[in-house]
Amino acid sequence: MEELRELLYRYLNEGLVRLTISNPRSKTEAAKISLRPVLLGEKLVFQASISRDNKIFHRNLERDEAVEEIVKWMGIYRQLEVFSEEGQATALVSKKGKVGIKEKKVSCCVKRQDLSHNRKKKYILEPERKVDFLVDLGVQTKEGRIVRAKYDKFRQINRFLEFIEDILPQLSADRKVTILDFGCGKSYLTFAMYHYLRELKGYQVHIIGLDLKEDVIAHCRELAEKYGYTGLDFYVGDIASYEGVSQVDMVVTLHACDTATDYALDKAIRWNAKVILSVPCCQHELNGQIKNEILAPVFSYGLIKERMAALFTDAIRAQILESKGYQVQILEFIDMEHTPKNILIRAVKKGRAKDGGDYCKILEFLHVQPTLAALQDRGKDDKQDA
Repeated sequence: MEELRELLYRYLNEGLVRLTISNPRSKTEAAKISLRPVLLGEKLVFQASISRDNKIFHRNLERDEAVEEIVKWMGIYRQLEVFSEEGQATALVSKKGKVGIKEKKVSCCVKRQDLSHNRKKKYILEPERKVDFLVDLGVQTKEGRIVRAKYDKFRQINRFLEFIEDILPQLSADRKVTILDFGCGKSYLTFAMYHYLRELKGYQVHIIGLDLKEDVIAHCRELAEKYGYTGLDFYVGDIASYEGVSQVDMVVTLHACDTATDYALDKAIRWNAKVILSVPCCQHELNGQIKNEILAPVFSYGLIKERMAALFTDAIRAQILESKGYQVQILEFIDMEHTPKNILIRAVKKGRAKDGGDYCKILEFLHVQPTLAALQDRGKDDKQDA
């Protein structure tokens, strides 16, 4: 573990943004442990936040003590991630204690963190600042205060904007950027995207919200016109048949139900979209297909089968996207305590396609044919016929 200690001594300083320990080897351990630098008076310590049973426990550790505690924790956890002014690093520890470390420099300037002990949570949309669309959508009062019952929605909106902030370098600042929000619903995130990208960041954008509910779309149109949001359009339409644009820079889906997510991802791939942000919902398809003799005893438990089918669905979607040249991350959208539908698929087009043979083997192993795989196969056939 000496290599790990050396890494920690380089990163544990005031420039640390966050350090996260995850993937425990035992279910009895805390789901994750995170550390951040904190100034107690003039003394620098590292506050460890340990998540267990929906509660968070804190410990303040001095630098040497923090290094040794982390090394000890990495005996029972598999993964460590560090993000700081120095750069980014990931450490993976095998069962035998072998440590694999990957490091890279951060691609942009990292803002130094507020090291005060009781620092206030910073949101992209500040909770004290009145935003018209948040008032009309019932998230803020007319005085600009967050409605107590809508605080989870406010956090969800800000969390989503954080994901967009991360991918800003992928969006062109020299031309109009086209973004399509499939299944936009009441359009909390659609309005938030426009406000953030156009009003706060100055991007030229054309954002399209698409949904099947005519009354919802009519209301969204009224609000967009009321705010003078030119470049924000709403249409009634189905994801599978939508042909309103020929090129899209970013595709967004939030809780598009079951295979609607697959149709949205298929469209994004065909448009060669630079960025995809997708929060799937209600993955029933594979649950009715999944079959495997080895896993049959596990699948005999309905709840376990349902959850495994949902996880396999998103993992296969990610593998298909990688086979099309996307760099894919599966991320936690918001805390599980707020909603179980908390997985976000973030894909950025990098052009380096991964061999699709791996996911094809998984399909054979599980005896499944997910919609996204079928749509992509159909696309191949169409190209060959052409």
